[in-house]
Amino acid sequence: MSTDPPTDPPEPTDGTTAAASPRPRPLPATGQPRGALAAFRHWRRTRPFWAAVWTGIGGFVIFFLPMAPLGKILQVGVGGIAGMAGGVVLMARALLILLMPSQRHTAGVLAVIAGVASFPLSNLGGLFVGMVLAVLGGSMAFAWLPEKPAGRTGGLLRRGRKAAETPVPPVSVGSGSA
Repeated sequence: MSTDPPTDPPEPTDGTTAAASPRPRPLPATGQPRGALAAFRHWRRTRPFWAAVWTGIGGFVIFFLPMAPLGKILQVGVGGIAGMAGGVVLMARALLILLMPSQRHTAGVLAVIAGVASFPLSNLGGLFVGMVLAVLGGSMAFAWLPEKPAGRTGGLLRRGRKAAETPVPPVSVGSGSA
């Protein structure tokens, strides 16, 4: 007995030839992306991607706007160094938002604080552009929610109805002394 599948498709019974009827392409299993672009798209949708992008661009603008020759930075003083430090902090926050979405709240709040702090410390927050992008990205990271599973819509309403239907036994509250 052979368990090998047949190699030739069966002939169609409607009068057409086998070459005329197209073979259906096998579809991938559900949940598996088809290519690198689809894999990236799936990865991107599981984290606050655009929040990290805006925060990183804001940090980049704040970091590189005060970049000048070393003599100029020494003349500028703390403003040039604070601008570079703020930009580095924002770019690190962007990486944290992107790579650890569970820490998005902390990273988002710190990105907003660093963006606002860049206003007095670094050339008006990268001429307002870096500050606005950092605040936008940090607030987007704080507000981002992961995608909910498909089969769990309206769970609170159902639980609330079930809880109302089941009787709750009375509980006695003692004074706490023996």
